[in-house]
Amino acid sequence: MSPPGWHPDPGYTGIGPVHERWWDGNQWTDHLRVPPAAIRRRRMRIGITAGVVVLAAIGGGLFLLSDNSGDSKESAATAPSTAPSGPPGGGGESQAPERQLPQTEDGYATDLAGGISLPVPDGWTGKSGIAGAGVTTGEYACPGDSSQQCVRGGVFSMPAKALKLDTTTAKATATKDISANATESYGEKIYGGITSHQELKSGPVTVAGEQGYLVRWKVVTKSGDDGYVQSLAFPSPRSTDTLIVVRSGFDINTKAPDLSVMDDITKGIKAASGTGSGPGTTA
Repeated sequence: MSPPGWHPDPGYTGIGPVHERWWDGNQWTDHLRVPPAAIRRRRMRIGITAGVVVLAAIGGGLFLLSDNSGDSKESAATAPSTAPSGPPGGGGESQAPERQLPQTEDGYATDLAGGISLPVPDGWTGKSGIAGAGVTTGEYACPGDSSQQCVRGGVFSMPAKALKLDTTTAKATATKDISANATESYGEKIYGGITSHQELKSGPVTVAGEQGYLVRWKVVTKSGDDGYVQSLAFPSPRSTDTLIVVRSGFDINTKAPDLSVMDDITKGIKAASGTGSGPGTTA
């Protein structure tokens, strides 16, 4: 008999993103997740997990996302744990998913594991999650595949380990991640790949009271819009031993948000309510 673990969902219908379902060693459970390899920033697919909006977003983003930034109403039967490995809830025991949902506050999308909250600009949609969070705006049919939904702007958080980054400093992590971020954001067939890039910005930045580092590129694609991508890394306010990556991507288009909004979101990231302050966190 197979041991407990994540496996391809035997009930997958071919609609929406491919999911993995948790096998508890005896039977299939109701816990679903989008596997890390299937996740991309640029695509936002709708539906599947209990009618919540599941963001196939910025590579490796392992999100359980609620219906909006201030609402967490998934049922126990349909809200999966989103840990990169291990059983729902972790620690070898399956906890009731509703007990794992992050506390949220108006105007923010909360990343419970990372201990941070992303500001949700006016007109944007915020998604809180157990192991990641995201804010997006401007859904539209992807230029290379109209069956998929892209977004004009998106910002997503995730643990650096979920991206298989083995770097130990914020600078090294952001510097290493930016190329993968750009490729996964604009390098697929949907955009025809990246023909060139230009570094617009790099340097240290204080995020949620922690010392982080960001790298920002402008990328030129073969088809569809060009874009701005940014990789930001910093220690989690919950545990300074854990590095968080926040990936941003904005189309270069009159319908896309201004680049200044990327700076505003970066400045607005804060320690989530109830998160203990790390050594570098200010009150």
